[in-house]
Amino acid sequence: MDDPSGRTGAACCACTSHPVLAAWSSGKDALWALHIARQGDFDVAGLLTTISDPHRRVSMHGVREELVRAQARALGLPLIEVRIPAPCTDEAYSAAMRGALERAKGDGLTGVVFGDLHLADVRAYREERMAQVGMRCHFPLWGRDPDELARAMVAGGVRAYITCLDPRKLPREFAGRAWDRAFLAALPADIDACGENGEFHTFAFDGPGFERPIGVHLGETVEREGFVFTDIVPR
Repeated sequence: MDDPSGRTGAACCACTSHPVLAAWSSGKDALWALHIARQGDFDVAGLLTTISDPHRRVSMHGVREELVRAQARALGLPLIEVRIPAPCTDEAYSAAMRGALERAKGDGLTGVVFGDLHLADVRAYREERMAQVGMRCHFPLWGRDPDELARAMVAGGVRAYITCLDPRKLPREFAGRAWDRAFLAALPADIDACGENGEFHTFAFDGPGFERPIGVHLGETVEREGFVFTDIVPR
């Protein structure tokens, strides 16, 4: 498998020969990064997610904690929940995440797989924070064309709903829609097909690695703090 930095060959195998965690947002990119990692030399030992403690949901995605746990069970992986306050300062987030990473390192894990595609500032932030605890970042999706990647995900069986969108970038009526071929075809031309620039976020209820789909239905759609959220409700 290609090294996340773009290198190939022995250097890649050397840096991916130990157990890692997969950063888990509950969305399609996290699922596809996990899928690609598992196909290569990564030994994924668990999922790492952050939960807003007061709301009991994944921040920004707005996904209920019980659904994230259901995803982990369906994927056959343990879930490491990093609980954060709301609102959460960068200092509070960093302290909570550092504690979880240090515990993971103590258990023999060497890095974390991320689903980022092309935002250099986000990548640099992750690499800086991971280096502080002596762990590596891996970006198996890095540099992929978003349109081609989105089509590959859909063809590969990823099934997801839009849980959150920025109405300044995407019309409100896209909230709660299935992220599928029809959704991709309806997107405005200037919108990233994977939502990498914060246009939208997703919840993946089925896809590669799932033992079974997560049974859900769509709940209420609300606007909060400038974003539109559709609640995904367990059946």
